[in-house]
Amino acid sequence: MENAPLIDPFNRAVTYLRLSVTDRCDFRCTYCMSENMTFLPKRDLLSLEELDRLCTTFIGLGVEKLRITGGEPLVRKGIMTFFNAMSRHLDSGALRELTLTTNGSQLHRFSDDLYAAGVRRVNVSLDTLDEEKFARITRWGRLPQVLRGIDAAQKAGLRVKINAVALKGFNEEELDRIIDWCATRDMDLTFIEVMPMGDMGEENRLDQFWSLNDLRTRLGERFTLTDLAERTGGPARYVRLEESGQKVGFITPMTHNFCESCNRVRLSCTGQLYTCLGHDGMSDLRAPLRENDSDDHLADAIRTAIGIKPKGHDFDYSRQVIQGQTIRHMNHTGG
Repeated sequence: MENAPLIDPFNRAVTYLRLSVTDRCDFRCTYCMSENMTFLPKRDLLSLEELDRLCTTFIGLGVEKLRITGGEPLVRKGIMTFFNAMSRHLDSGALRELTLTTNGSQLHRFSDDLYAAGVRRVNVSLDTLDEEKFARITRWGRLPQVLRGIDAAQKAGLRVKINAVALKGFNEEELDRIIDWCATRDMDLTFIEVMPMGDMGEENRLDQFWSLNDLRTRLGERFTLTDLAERTGGPARYVRLEESGQKVGFITPMTHNFCESCNRVRLSCTGQLYTCLGHDGMSDLRAPLRENDSDDHLADAIRTAIGIKPKGHDFDYSRQVIQGQTIRHMNHTGG
């Protein structure tokens, strides 16, 4: 039983762990966190050794894909020690992929080291190619620094995918520019619908929402779209733009509920396991991690948490009010 895979109550195998290693970030993106965030005391965060033990236990229970998130994961002090430690699971074959989602600000420093640790793909969150708008939406970010990081990542041999949050009235008019830029750089692109995460004002979030059904229709006016059956382990659904040959993904928590195939859970930097991004319910793994040296005890706690994974989320903008809004900010669980 101890090596049996993690199966939730709806017979979905959990094979994908998204791990937040910090709630801190060097940006303050408007849809992710407030400008004046109060971050967790460092003593509340799991140590790198504790993160290693937790991830190793998950991998022993069948997790094959590990994505490191934040906040911004590359601002965590000593983070390459953790990546280097996780590489042993790639070497053994137990872990099929080690990757990360980043804002790109630190990629110029870490790309070579990430590749050496076995990372082969990175997702870079980038919503605009306009320097002024980038500064506005990230509040603290600098676009040239991110573009330098993307250059470094590609030079190191990392496959880069751009994640762009679709924001009505913000990057609508940049659709063609972003598509063409990614094609020129041979980068895949995924659009994400904005989600009601954190207490940042109901009216503002409604104004930001841009349905990807509309975005896809606009793409179809310029390109021939071919639906692709492939999945990369996450919720994106992909099309190929026949005229350019590039792959574009859509993550649609609002207009299309993708929960039936959910294979992932999220672990916060403080050891809370969220089995659904759209629910505030969580299970504390920090206590069993610290109260007992037995990995069997920790594995039992993980199995218990997976046993209450809900069938799906209930985000809904259709009534022009936000239904199913979660109270935590996106940086707490890493998206």
